[in-house]
Amino acid sequence: MAGPDTINDNQIARQGEVARGLVAQLGGVVLGQEDALRDVVVALTARGHVLLEGVPGTAKTLLVRALSRIFGLDFKRIQFTPDLMPSDITGVNLLTGQGQFSFRPGPLFGDLVLADEINRAPAKTQAALLEAMQERSVTVDGASHPLSASFTVFATQNPIEFEGTYPLPEAELDRFQLKVLLSYPDAGTEQAILGRVLDGFESDDPSSFGVSTSLGAADLAALRRAAKSVRVEPSLQLYITSLVRATRGAPALTLGASPRATVSLMKASQAVALMDSRSYVIPDDVKAMAAPVLRHRIAIAPELELEGVSADQALRTIIDKVEVPR
Repeated sequence: MAGPDTINDNQIARQGEVARGLVAQLGGVVLGQEDALRDVVVALTARGHVLLEGVPGTAKTLLVRALSRIFGLDFKRIQFTPDLMPSDITGVNLLTGQGQFSFRPGPLFGDLVLADEINRAPAKTQAALLEAMQERSVTVDGASHPLSASFTVFATQNPIEFEGTYPLPEAELDRFQLKVLLSYPDAGTEQAILGRVLDGFESDDPSSFGVSTSLGAADLAALRRAAKSVRVEPSLQLYITSLVRATRGAPALTLGASPRATVSLMKASQAVALMDSRSYVIPDDVKAMAAPVLRHRIAIAPELELEGVSADQALRTIIDKVEVPR
């Protein structure tokens, strides 16, 4: 018997169009990053947080700003620095003139929160994000404060700069549903970027992005409801579980992915299926999201790391060995 929140195939098709349209709109602002844009929309649809990795100037901040403009959501940016304190991002209780304490929210109390250069803050400050990312609330002086229903963290880090940085602890990495890689654009795309700038585009001026607020928080909630309704057959559940579990015994890895990764992979696969206007997950959905979901949750054996083996290469070998359901 269908429940009150059951989504039919027509609704799935409509929400799939919304998701594809969202990727297309972002593609008009951020050029040459098609895979990254898809992954970001997948994570947002699956209610997950995103770790964006790329060298400076590859449009990480621009991507999140464009996303917030399309949805009309509250965008907050936190510049992580070595002297940043936990209270600087969570908020503090201030004494008012009446002798009472009043909570003053920090920048975490936004819809889309950009944690810029997250690995430049010490572990104590990074840890302030753990509760917010998992529980979607912030506790200050024993009082819990709920965050926005649309709350999503987009953290950035530079893959080549290590001086003055602090490695992200595994507990925090595991709370990012996806790690999305942004690379250099090709020559044609880079030339197109110049053309856009000559036509008036400015990365610090959202009015020049060429997109307007066409969606809202209710549309995001509808996308998420539709993704949750996408069917995952038992054989696909077994496939997802087997794939993640295979990382734990792989000789190439010293650290495998957690059960949270299993859940994240399933939810991301549902979101990809929705993007194709399908009401069910297929193995290709799981394969498409395996690397973004798992690449930051595993550790390569030191001897292979010295040989230049990447996380994605190691995962590809593992994926190829796991039997795919018919």
